[in-house]
Amino acid sequence: MKLVYAFDAYCGWSHGFSATLRDVVARHPALPVEVVSGGLFTGARRVPLRAFGYIQGANAEIARLTGAEFGEPYERLIADGTFVMDSEAAARGLAALRRAAPDRAAELAVALQRAFYVDGLGLSDPATLRKVAGDAGLDADAVVAAFEGAGAEARADFDRAAALGVTGFPTLLALRGDHVTPLAHGHSTADEIDRRLASLRTS
Repeated sequence: MKLVYAFDAYCGWSHGFSATLRDVVARHPALPVEVVSGGLFTGARRVPLRAFGYIQGANAEIARLTGAEFGEPYERLIADGTFVMDSEAAARGLAALRRAAPDRAAELAVALQRAFYVDGLGLSDPATLRKVAGDAGLDADAVVAAFEGAGAEARADFDRAAALGVTGFPTLLALRGDHVTPLAHGHSTADEIDRRLASLRTS
């Protein structure tokens, strides 16, 4: 069995799920975790933040339910309203980081989201990727070099999420062979996920 975590780096609820993801990974170190990027803000949805009037209210609810931090630099991006979230670029960033450290994909996904939601750094900027890679002790030059050429991996991630039936982010799945079992969608605690995993193991 392995876990598949489908998220979007520009999804606030995925950011709110970060602590749960860390707990689940820490509790189940023997379970491989595949991390797949979604395409939440692509095509016609790639517009300035000001177009999403619900974001501040949603963030307040996410913080209330999960304790997630939204930093002042990010809040300034919201107030300005001109920043454009590009999920394809974020997915390329995750792909480049994942290529450098496949077994740390969950940790790196969390770090990528923190760069945006806490530090207010755009995920289309190679300098952001350089910082995330450097902070993780990875070869930052190699990660940045891989970033531009990771378009095929980003598209493969979007296709993978769709093939698994993912319709929203975050989604955590358990895979046993061809059998897919949803463990969490949106907000969930590590204890709730543990109970679902336990029932899978006894079924």
